[in-house]
Amino acid sequence: MFFINFKIALRNIQKNKLFSLMNIGGLAIGMACCLLLLLYVSYEWGYDKQFDSIDRVYITRVNININEGLATSIASPNKLADAALQRLPGVELVSRMNLGGDYNKLFSHDRENYKLDARSVDPSFLKIFEQKFIYGNAATAFHTPESVVITTSTARKLFGKKNPVGQIVKYDNRRLLTVSAVIEDLPENQSFQYDALLSWAFFEQEHPDNKNNGWGSITCTTLVKLKDKNQFEAADAGMRKLIRSNDPKTQLEAFLFPFAKYHLYNEFTNGKVSGGKIDQVKLFSLLAFCVLLIASINYMNLSTARSEKRAREVGVRKALGSTRSSLMGQFFIESMLFSLIAAIVAFGLLELCLPYFNNLLGIAMKIGYGGYPFWLTLGILVLVTGLLAGSYPAFYLSSFTPIKVLKGLKGIGRSSLPIRKVLVVLQFSLSICMIICAIIIYSQIQFMRNKPLGFSQNNLVELNLEGEWRKPEKLQLFKAELKKSGAVIAATEFAQSFTSDGSITGNFSWPGKASNDQSIINYRSIGYDFSNTIGAKIIEGRDFSPEFVADTSTSVLVNEALVEKMGIKSPVGKIVHWGDNPPLTIVGVVKNYSNETIGGKAVPTFFYYNVKKSNILILSINPAMNLSAAVGTIKQISQQLNPAYPLAVTFIAQDLKNKLKSEQLLSVLSNLFGGFAIFISCLGLLGLALYMAEQRKKEISIRKVLGADLKSILILLNKDFIKLVILSNVIAFPVAFILANNWLKSYDYKISIAAAPFIAAAVLSLGIALLTVSLQSFKVAKANAVDALKYE
Repeated sequence: MFFINFKIALRNIQKNKLFSLMNIGGLAIGMACCLLLLLYVSYEWGYDKQFDSIDRVYITRVNININEGLATSIASPNKLADAALQRLPGVELVSRMNLGGDYNKLFSHDRENYKLDARSVDPSFLKIFEQKFIYGNAATAFHTPESVVITTSTARKLFGKKNPVGQIVKYDNRRLLTVSAVIEDLPENQSFQYDALLSWAFFEQEHPDNKNNGWGSITCTTLVKLKDKNQFEAADAGMRKLIRSNDPKTQLEAFLFPFAKYHLYNEFTNGKVSGGKIDQVKLFSLLAFCVLLIASINYMNLSTARSEKRAREVGVRKALGSTRSSLMGQFFIESMLFSLIAAIVAFGLLELCLPYFNNLLGIAMKIGYGGYPFWLTLGILVLVTGLLAGSYPAFYLSSFTPIKVLKGLKGIGRSSLPIRKVLVVLQFSLSICMIICAIIIYSQIQFMRNKPLGFSQNNLVELNLEGEWRKPEKLQLFKAELKKSGAVIAATEFAQSFTSDGSITGNFSWPGKASNDQSIINYRSIGYDFSNTIGAKIIEGRDFSPEFVADTSTSVLVNEALVEKMGIKSPVGKIVHWGDNPPLTIVGVVKNYSNETIGGKAVPTFFYYNVKKSNILILSINPAMNLSAAVGTIKQISQQLNPAYPLAVTFIAQDLKNKLKSEQLLSVLSNLFGGFAIFISCLGLLGLALYMAEQRKKEISIRKVLGADLKSILILLNKDFIKLVILSNVIAFPVAFILANNWLKSYDYKISIAAAPFIAAAVLSLGIALLTVSLQSFKVAKANAVDALKYE
């Protein structure tokens, strides 16, 4: 029976090529979109899952009591690791990893010089995250502080194809290190990415003050591996008490967070996980389901639109003894066949689109042909799509009564028409909702791009202070040469990358500060000419200047947000205190600017002069000079004065643009898949139009004979469909508003949801629907009335 039904299905495909093409095309596009989104979801979900014991690995997060709320950081005291290993019985291994923007360092061998991402870790790190060793092993990898572990790609860069173990590399053009092991290149969906690993002992040699940090200094990441995952609750409870037991006055509380969730759950509110990348993964999963659902509904509509043509077949087969279950089986086999063919076509579309999708996301997803999960997912997708798409046609078409359909086809299919209309409304409602959300997301991105940031991002670049630039006289010479060349008009030092998060302190006080005020304040080290370089405005007082000796030790700048926090009307000249430092005098107030978050409010921040603590040089490029020529001049001068270090120039505007990457991706995908959803929905609408035209062929012919013109017939045929699309808009509008409004809540600065996106989506959906239906309506309206009425 299966093979008979299979042959019938093949014959139906051959007999009805147009319907088959539309069915397969709609399903193929829906399945290709679904597969593409599921591939991305799988990629994100697979982060760090390559480690066998990942369910026993935790990262220590720290809750900080900030301004009457809790902020959560991955930074922890460097004393926490040893204390956890000694005092928490469930802990098997712990490791520290250095924090900050001090990762990219110069590694040299012979004449090869490369900037590498090098992390400092404890030896146990190699056992917490099971590394795959090409040369060497975890036991001897850090047998001396000067040992370095490198990846395969790094080894190839520095040493070619030979075994690098035992070879000497120069670190930061100062110290000699010995390669002790080589590990495999890291998968791209691993949270911690690095080119080399250094020992924590070496880190402490480079930063001797680190050993003296107290329990209030959060300077590293702490990683923990438990003996048994069932000991988590006890270990976590002990970890939460650990800092306070050593520092009763602390505002810090450490806790264990599963590392398997580190990538996806990276946002916290008041000390509890509140989302992160997982929100995007959920959204894309929902988007995949919606597109597949729209494609399945399209199949239902197209299949049942042929009800009159299939009715006689059903009647004859039932008269000859076929049961309803066998007929349902036939229609399910047919839908499965369509689903299978669509899956093959979708496969080709997936392979074609994947490179562009990878480029859009900036990742390198691959189809896992060699693993069973991919084939299992594909099989389930074909099965689910076939059952979902074939369910309504199977139940509906198999329900025809033989005596009625064999007497005549009058009225066949009319009972299903309301259901088909509901399906069309559902299709268009989902599509319109996606289009509205896409427009609002795009508008918010444009708003954040165009919103004044409070500084001049254009023509601002930054570079690392390293090598010769660590010598004050050489740095001053470099800045002087840059200005002399005309490539740069201003320069200043800064703590870290200008667009990244910086340091915080709870030991900042001011006149009138309440005794129970536990405010956490941001601070940044800067150089002279700061406001002029970045284009920020000093609204009161002055900037740091070499003319004032006190600026190097006892002066600070504050921003407007900090002035508001302090509640001081005239802050210039006021004395403030910061930890054990001498009393500091406020000499200027900087107008608020946004450089670390796009769409977020400025946070209370003070600035102090300290070139030694600054790691970045910010340059304002001369707008009168060609940008590429100016950057070339900067590199040329750098090569002359600091030849050992290849210069990497970073554009601050590009860094800011990258901060909108998630929103841009969401906007592009909403537009892309919303467009596909509209296209598939129009196929469903076309199916319904074909059915209606078939049903009303004689009526239209009679109207034409009685004198009806083309315009009135087109209006007659189209008005019902327009009503459906208008109803779809009415349903989609409130849903889209709720979704968009909830998404916008995460931004301090955001657009107001106006009527324009809704009007645009309505006009777009009505225009496309009208065009789709009119193509078929026009064909029917222009047909010769005699052809439909001649047998009467």
